[in-house]
Amino acid sequence: MECELKGITMHYEMFGEGRPILMLHGWGVDHRHIASDMEPLFLHRTGWKRIYPDLPGHGKTPGKDWIQNQDRFLDVVLDFIDKVIPGQQFVLAGASYGTYLARGIVLRRSASIDGLLLNVPVIVQGAKRHVPPHLTLVADPQLASGLEPEVADYFQLAVVQDRKVADHIRDNFTSGTDTGDPVFQAKIREIPENYAYSFDVDALSKPCPAPSLIITGRQDSVVGYRDAWEILENYPRGTFAVLDRAGHLASVEQEHLFRALAGEWLDRVEEYDHEKS
Repeated sequence: MECELKGITMHYEMFGEGRPILMLHGWGVDHRHIASDMEPLFLHRTGWKRIYPDLPGHGKTPGKDWIQNQDRFLDVVLDFIDKVIPGQQFVLAGASYGTYLARGIVLRRSASIDGLLLNVPVIVQGAKRHVPPHLTLVADPQLASGLEPEVADYFQLAVVQDRKVADHIRDNFTSGTDTGDPVFQAKIREIPENYAYSFDVDALSKPCPAPSLIITGRQDSVVGYRDAWEILENYPRGTFAVLDRAGHLASVEQEHLFRALAGEWLDRVEEYDHEKS
């Protein structure tokens, strides 16, 4: 599907009917990255409209020269929300970089949000992150030796190096998966002042009351887990989970725990809707 916005056409996929939930994928991938984590949660759960946009310069959504920093990214996503679910209450889920955008939406539209999931969240940028050293807990040298080079590059960063993780990387992170415009992405990602907001995204005027869930990996050497604890007071209805045997691919490396926690969060969001009505 396509959504015509001012200055850009956003590609997105939408499944189901009911309560809107906006899913924001990570950097350098497309909507399928977060869909692979989230869609299994709805196999036996009805009443949810799942909305998966490709962010600018990712997937089938082009990058545009006027989108030069994260403030502009947030403007695009807010415009997308106003076009696709105008005036509606909605739920937010983000993975990795998508959590950074999600918190920008919380800052700007807190009253419209009925739930928030932050999976392996990006809290601070670059050298400011507190991250543990890389650690591999499950290894398969024979599998690793036979991987394509572009899969192997990501695979060596995994905490759990098994077939399921390798397949996930192949399906979501390699050049054959339409991950977008690398030149546009580099223009944002490799310049610190472009990749970060010009404001403190976690400086909420008041805490967000909606049921929330923050999932981190204990061995996540990309974004860590300690920094996410610092924003917990913004979410008084928040569960905070640090998963052992998990890194930045926690939703795959600890798939059963992720689905249990995310499913319980969806239960709380549905209950919250009834509390408000």
